[in-house]
Amino acid sequence: MISINNLTVAYGGFTLLNEINFHISENDKIGLVGKNGAGKSTVLKLICGIQNPTSGKVAVPNGVKIGYLPQIMEHHKGRSVIDEAMTAFADMFAEEAELERITLELAERTDYESQAYQDLIIRMNEINDRLLYTRSDNPQVQAERTLIGLGFKYEELSRPTETFSQGWNMRIELAKILLSKPDVLLLDEPTNHLDIESIEWLEGYLKDYRGSLVLISHDRKFLDNVTNRTVEIMLGRIHDYKVPYSKYLELRKERLEQQRAAFENQQRMIEKTEEFIEKFRYKPTKSNQVQSRVKQLEKLERIEVDLEDKSSLSVKFPPAPRSGDIAYKSVDMKVGYGAKVVFEDAQIEVRRGEKVALVGRNGEGKTTLMRVIMRELDPMDGESKVGYNVNIGYYAQNQEDILDKEDTVFGTLDRIAVGDIRLKLRDILGAFLFKGEDIDKKVAVLSGGERARLAMAKLMLRPYNLLALDEPTNHMDIRSKDILKQALKAYDGTLIIVSHDRDFLDGLVDKLYEFRDGKVKEHLGGVQDFLERRKLENLSELERHYKPVEEKPIEVVQKKEEAKQEYQAKKYVSKEEKKIRNRISFLEKGIEEIESKMKDIESVLSNPGPGDDVMELTRAYLENKRELDFKMAEWEKLNESLEEF
Repeated sequence: MISINNLTVAYGGFTLLNEINFHISENDKIGLVGKNGAGKSTVLKLICGIQNPTSGKVAVPNGVKIGYLPQIMEHHKGRSVIDEAMTAFADMFAEEAELERITLELAERTDYESQAYQDLIIRMNEINDRLLYTRSDNPQVQAERTLIGLGFKYEELSRPTETFSQGWNMRIELAKILLSKPDVLLLDEPTNHLDIESIEWLEGYLKDYRGSLVLISHDRKFLDNVTNRTVEIMLGRIHDYKVPYSKYLELRKERLEQQRAAFENQQRMIEKTEEFIEKFRYKPTKSNQVQSRVKQLEKLERIEVDLEDKSSLSVKFPPAPRSGDIAYKSVDMKVGYGAKVVFEDAQIEVRRGEKVALVGRNGEGKTTLMRVIMRELDPMDGESKVGYNVNIGYYAQNQEDILDKEDTVFGTLDRIAVGDIRLKLRDILGAFLFKGEDIDKKVAVLSGGERARLAMAKLMLRPYNLLALDEPTNHMDIRSKDILKQALKAYDGTLIIVSHDRDFLDGLVDKLYEFRDGKVKEHLGGVQDFLERRKLENLSELERHYKPVEEKPIEVVQKKEEAKQEYQAKKYVSKEEKKIRNRISFLEKGIEEIESKMKDIESVLSNPGPGDDVMELTRAYLENKRELDFKMAEWEKLNESLEEF
């Protein structure tokens, strides 16, 4: 479908991409991987035509529709969320308008045998066929379903887009791209602003997506669940593997080991051959053998070992001074801004040495709690208290606003470092991959990943015993995230972390606080336990599917609570079932009426009279057919959902 041929991108004396070649076929789901700065985003821009290569070519066939989601974009203002999402159907609405125009024109013309009349008939059929394919569901319903899947609440869809943060506007842009149903999707870090549940929804969508996909992501599980091919960019070259990310890591390791072994064997053979040549070069009796070996070396195809980019973080947090048993505690806490309450009745307790994750939908209060812990925001009510001798190291999500863009990398640390640590600043920066001239770079020119690393480096300057990290892995490549995760696991202090990265949290935290619908709920255990429990809750609350589970020996109090929840679930299910049955009845009545109308039209079309407008009757028939298809599709889905009750 799309071919990338001998593509080179160079800046001055630096070559970013060196004569790379690969092909994107139909239904390919490609994970584009590599370290920050390797050129992944550049490849997407080249495919879109936003950037031109130094040499080489990107061949995109005519008619191929590309949907591109960049990391940073301009957001549209002046429309509601739903109205902005509906702009994705502009082409379809234009075709519907053209169909209406053609239908009216055909009704007025009488030159039935002319070529122009026949051309209009052909064009009308083309549009009808395309609309029947593209308009599989009501556009408004599709837009609402997609926006809600990406985390919006139904009541938020009428709000103006400018009242939402950049992250939420990115979701609107993602929704528009998905709704436009392109042939090729190019997504650059789409999960950076999504919560865990929205990521899972997007996973499901992309698994079922029929087109081609090129995905940049630092979420290992997301890549594994969505992609079937991995293209690695390393030191300007391409390595293509027809497998998902985790399998690619195994094959890559095997390939490099085999390559090294073959190289070493060849080097030993070359060394022995050269020794023989040198030893017998001047002996006439061995001249034929010497010449034979010289020619053998000349013809030998030398094995090259692919260079590896082995630069990686080397992070070890300073030992944590001892604090009191309780690192942070809130009692009956209500938090908000002005008159708006974000969450209330929060009972939170983080003990010394615990590693705790704050999870939930964006906008529910995770970052707000971080601000309360840092005393940047006072609770409206209740108590918030940091424990005895607790010294907090804070990583804020909005590094764009916190780091001084006019300062240098070295100056950022030097300005706040005190004492003997100032002698180790170059070592600390080196551990975070800032080496040589890198330390003199202005913050303004750093990539998102470099700014994240610089902000993390600041936490090395003091021995904190509580690390409060708000989305620390956004923009970090997978290797850097792995190293940071291991450093945090080895850290002997307390950790409170906001993250939507399941793979990063898995095995790191032992407790979660979920922010949802203005409440904060404690979940003991790791992220996998939480996700399994939430899936069960989703089934009962979102999909209205109640499924009894085998009872196990538990405490009496817990039994009572489960019985109460079971009663509420059944009560809710019966109400929902009644609602569905009423809707089915309504649809059946509508289907019957439409089928009756279509039957009447068919009767007239089979034997039209002098006063019958055949084109108008055909248009009416097609409109009824489309409406019938919508109603039948909804009727089938609702009947399937009834089987779950």
